[in-house]
Amino acid sequence: MITISNAKFSSALRPIKEHVKNTSKVVDCSGSALLIIKNDEVVLEEYWGKHSKDRDARKIQGNTQFHIASVRKSYIGFTVAYAVYKGYIESIDDLVTKYHSTSEPQLFKDTTLRHLLTHTHGLKYSEGKIQREFFPGESWEYRGIGIDTLTKIVENVTGKTVAEILTEQVFNKLNFQETGWYAEMNKNLVEVIREPNDSSWYNGKSTAGDERNMYVSARELAKWGSLHLKKGFMDGNQIIPSEIINLVASLQSPESINDNLPQNGFLWFVKDLPAKKSEIGELVPKGAFQILGYTGVTLLVIPQHNVVAVRAFNSFGSPDGYDYLADVRSFGDTIIQCL
Repeated sequence: MITISNAKFSSALRPIKEHVKNTSKVVDCSGSALLIIKNDEVVLEEYWGKHSKDRDARKIQGNTQFHIASVRKSYIGFTVAYAVYKGYIESIDDLVTKYHSTSEPQLFKDTTLRHLLTHTHGLKYSEGKIQREFFPGESWEYRGIGIDTLTKIVENVTGKTVAEILTEQVFNKLNFQETGWYAEMNKNLVEVIREPNDSSWYNGKSTAGDERNMYVSARELAKWGSLHLKKGFMDGNQIIPSEIINLVASLQSPESINDNLPQNGFLWFVKDLPAKKSEIGELVPKGAFQILGYTGVTLLVIPQHNVVAVRAFNSFGSPDGYDYLADVRSFGDTIIQCL
């Protein structure tokens, strides 16, 4: 059971709050949130600003839902692990073409589900076509085609959408009311502030879990993190088999990639060997795992300290002079320094 303890709002945690407030001043946002859980207690919960820059905009509050951008990949990774656990997928070392028909099978040659899950597949979209950047398992690049292919595979093998699996297996069990994919805006969803002509922005209208229109409140995102920290054991019950969590949050990157490249579980970034290109802070201990979105929304789980940390903003993109990867690494390091 997660409870709020006002006694834990101590000066020792102030640097974490200042870090998020400072980031909110650098990025183009109108509101932000911060929530830290330690030992099943909410020890820090803060909300700043409004849903948009409109004068009469709604204040950011507990049920405010932020556009989580690539943080949605942690939910997609879960559904792949569910499909493995249930036997719909025999092995993540199976070829993609075993589960997914493509018009260009030659481009997917030797590409496995492991490659898709760890961003080591070497494929990319270019002018609407699929191209190969490097051979599978040879390097690492963060490309959307891997996510699109995984969502199709989940649907192919289970007969259900990503959203349907999550609703049945997690959202209903935890009574989530502030997590989901939305075709239309409502009063709880923040406006995403971005450059009007930014071609990289794409939201979507599908509610199947196959597009980028996922919004989650900071408190439910933290509870999603707690589900992983506690290996599926929540509110006195094993609501998710621990085997699923062990799959998603453990190192799955192929041994063939360079040690300095980012390391992944089922789309989560995991802390294992020291890696120069990790998005996780240097001070954050081994065994931690994190997911980050281009809206600045971050979920960090640190099992060694029994900590879940969430920060959220309603911005999109990286302003001139702002290094969002350096900033998120600093966020994790600040948490460790405060502990």
